[in-house]
Amino acid sequence: MSEDWQQGGFGLYLHWPFCAAKCPYCDFNSHVARKIDQSRWLKAYLAELDRYAEEVPHRVLNSIFFGGGTPSLMDPEVVNAILERVRQIWPQANDLEVTLEANPGSVEAGRFAAYAQAGVSRVSMGIQALNDRDLRRLGRIHTVEEARKAFDIARTQFDRVSFDLIYARQDQSLQDWRAELTEALSMAIDHVSLYQLTIEQGTAFGDRYNRGSLRGLPEDDTAADMYEATQDICGAAGFTAYEVSNHAKPGAESRHNLIYWRYGDYVGIGPGAHGRITLNGQRIASETELAPGKWLHGVESGTGAETRRALTGLDQAGEYLMMGLRISEGIDVDRYTALAGQPLNAGKLTYLTDIGMITPSASNLRVTDQGRMVLNAVIRELLVDG
Repeated sequence: MSEDWQQGGFGLYLHWPFCAAKCPYCDFNSHVARKIDQSRWLKAYLAELDRYAEEVPHRVLNSIFFGGGTPSLMDPEVVNAILERVRQIWPQANDLEVTLEANPGSVEAGRFAAYAQAGVSRVSMGIQALNDRDLRRLGRIHTVEEARKAFDIARTQFDRVSFDLIYARQDQSLQDWRAELTEALSMAIDHVSLYQLTIEQGTAFGDRYNRGSLRGLPEDDTAADMYEATQDICGAAGFTAYEVSNHAKPGAESRHNLIYWRYGDYVGIGPGAHGRITLNGQRIASETELAPGKWLHGVESGTGAETRRALTGLDQAGEYLMMGLRISEGIDVDRYTALAGQPLNAGKLTYLTDIGMITPSASNLRVTDQGRMVLNAVIRELLVDG
């Protein structure tokens, strides 16, 4: 079990918590600030990198992901300094992937050229909708025209550019979504992330929904039809659904996210970042302070901005199941058994197979297309209590 992490790879996630505006549907750890001392933040990131370098040395790094928030608000000099330090700390895979999330409103040609020069190889862009009315409803501060311009700038600087769209939006019909997705795929390069709008408690949309003032959301049946249409249209265009919400041309899958889904090790740095690392054969879950100011103070003062807990074998097996069943390749049943100390429940496997939810084999367990539509229910059925 001590070498289990090797099966998933090793990645670095770095969280930039600031945005130009807070979107009403967003439950990520993002904050709006008038002034940001980027040199101060850089020192804190470098200090955390140095701390992890001592704890997890000599690992071959497969991916780096700048998430947020809006990392495209980071000064290119900050990104460059971070990547320089990372190169000094860990040996890197020949096909290292360095992704930076960007919002169209914060894209400038010069800034993107500087990111590319620093070593960023992939951009993930939050476009979210291809009509201005829905962008306004989603609280986005860019227009469709700005999104297209930003995408064009990105593709001149990076070989790999992905973008996100949200569907099952207010007053969106199945026909609307089919047309929008077809348009989106005509401009896509090799990867798209397509998320069904979910109403999260604690967000502005959640508050409106609770008051009954978030109108026009599609019925569950319509949303399910949109999901099915998404699979059909993407498949026909050569964008395989390698994960529930992610579609890519062969070889263009997000290597960083695959580390999560394959249950590899990853370092999480920045406010609200999570990590999974293996120390002396024990898998550790880390979680950082959410509030940017508290995180920064904790790092600077040396009092710490991170909590950790050791994961039991059953904890790990449950996480591996929840993450691994999201991807089309599924999970290795022997790896699950080694982690859990017991095999998956044979009766439940038979039941889920009989109703068409899973495709088990001697070595592998995958969820069917039908099962993906109710994935959480399938996972609940298989999880071991205790």
